[in-house]
Amino acid sequence: MKILIAPDKFKGTLDARDVAQNIARGLLDVLPDAQIEIVPMADGGEGTAEAICAARDCSWVECKVHDPLCRKIDARYGWIDRQKLAVMEMSEAAGMRRLSETERDPIRATTFGVGEMILDATGRGANEIIIGLGGSATNDGGFGMARCLGYRFLSNEKELTGAVTGLQNLTKIEAPVAAGVSLAKSRTQPSRPPLQLNIIAAVDVKNPLLGKNGATRVFGPQKGATTDKIDALERALARLADVVAEQSGFDQRNVPGAGAAGGLGFGLLSFCGAKIQPGFEVVAEAVALESKMKDADLVITGEGSLDRQTL
Repeated sequence: MKILIAPDKFKGTLDARDVAQNIARGLLDVLPDAQIEIVPMADGGEGTAEAICAARDCSWVECKVHDPLCRKIDARYGWIDRQKLAVMEMSEAAGMRRLSETERDPIRATTFGVGEMILDATGRGANEIIIGLGGSATNDGGFGMARCLGYRFLSNEKELTGAVTGLQNLTKIEAPVAAGVSLAKSRTQPSRPPLQLNIIAAVDVKNPLLGKNGATRVFGPQKGATTDKIDALERALARLADVVAEQSGFDQRNVPGAGAAGGLGFGLLSFCGAKIQPGFEVVAEAVALESKMKDADLVITGEGSLDRQTL
């Protein structure tokens, strides 16, 4: 009997590989002749890079970046050299796991380190980057990431570089001059990103940027946002979305997944020309899940909580 074991992580208990290995050990106790294949899965949240790299000829690359509070840390991402493909998770630089509970503050937290990871990958010659958007400590709409990539955010002539709430006074965004890009309006397509490569944002939620189902109101409280902070953050991201739409002619705020990772989905769409895709589909394609399922007599899966979202 051919058995495929393809679970996601059991968050807070075991990662996907540990889950699969434990299931396999139990099966072999009662079915010692079974042919078992282990394929750890993920849905765009934490564990996405590990799941893809486990199934591909992937090496791990370390780089120096800044954490959500701008402290220097070591981060890593997967690198598939023959494809010039980088596989990373935003949580490596800007995740909740980088902060203690008392340090959580989405007004101060920045995605600047995500931009540093992207730049490191492009420096290696990346043609494509897959970024898992999950486990974030940030709520800056990609503001920090975009600044790292060379965008300037202005309030009249004053550059905004501090807390994301400063974006409430945003009047203009200047794109990187050296990259030859512009946020000027186009009738046909969004402006070219500063990095000439494909970026796929793998998401595990469909939330828009703003509103009752948006990044701030749904996920802000678990990142340390009190009621007054939530209102300020919402105004800041709304102003960011307004200025991007005014200058580019494209309004990305309601794209499903724009609210992922504190609005980083929106930032990747607007400033990097990224495509948002359901994380499960990205991982399933990368690990060739469909063909493996067709070859199996039995498929076993699971995650921390099985509900209608699982199906």
